Amino acid sequence: MITFKKVKICFLLIFIFFNIFNIAPSFSLPLREDLFKNALDLSSGGKFNLALQQWNQYLYSYPDDAAGFSNRGNVRLVLGDVRGSIDDQNKAISLNPNEIDPYINRGIAEEALGLWSQAKKDYMFVISLDSKNFSALYNLANVEGSTSHWDKARDLFSKAALYNPGFAMARSSLALADFQLGNIDEAEKELIKLIRRYPTFADARAALTALSWSNGENGKAESNWIAVTELDPRYSDEEWLKKIRRWPPQPIKDLMNFIDLK
Repeated sequence: MITFKKVKICFLLIFIFFNIFNIAPSFSLPLREDLFKNALDLSSGGKFNLALQQWNQYLYSYPDDAAGFSNRGNVRLVLGDVRGSIDDQNKAISLNPNEIDPYINRGIAEEALGLWSQAKKDYMFVISLDSKNFSALYNLANVEGSTSHWDKARDLFSKAALYNPGFAMARSSLALADFQLGNIDEAEKELIKLIRRYPTFADARAALTALSWSNGENGKAESNWIAVTELDPRYSDEEWLKKIRRWPPQPIKDLMNFIDLK
């Protein structure tokens, strides 16, 4: 039987130990907010392996946090764990079905697997709640383009750019869709405006290279391509354009013809 006197002696010994060695005893875990912020900072800083460890630690302590699962899902997607990313977004949605970000994040992961109908369903759900959500509009446009519905994609890119005028990639994608649909004048005007506003925007310069080459404007094509090769060499990779950036087929064909001098 432990007596009160023995308990007092026990605590006294602990107190003496920490004072002799000048160590402050701590019986509390880091605050929840600190753990979350640390994991988020690592994610934002591109330290994804460390971020994953921190999110694991955070969710072990706080398994009821939808935002934590959604953020970890984004990190898992970057690290190539697409199925794991979808699982995390599913958990986030089950914990907080009214938060729209996990639906967008799940849609992006579904796109990575080519699950177009599932991704489309997620984006349309977000748009049904927020018709001006430019992220969902843009991603849905990419799905429509990936399934060769470039007229629908064009309209959605246009809406995404309307609701967020500073969304340069949406405007460039709009121009590329116009290029694919044969609206060459509209595409060229938009690309020139984009390059004036964002001189180092490689996507617009690469698109204008292809368009200029198709129009027989070789000098303009060459000058824009010089800038592209310095800004982002991936645009010379046909597979990257098809599978990652997901340009329409006609601009890809014209850009490859330019590169091969056809």
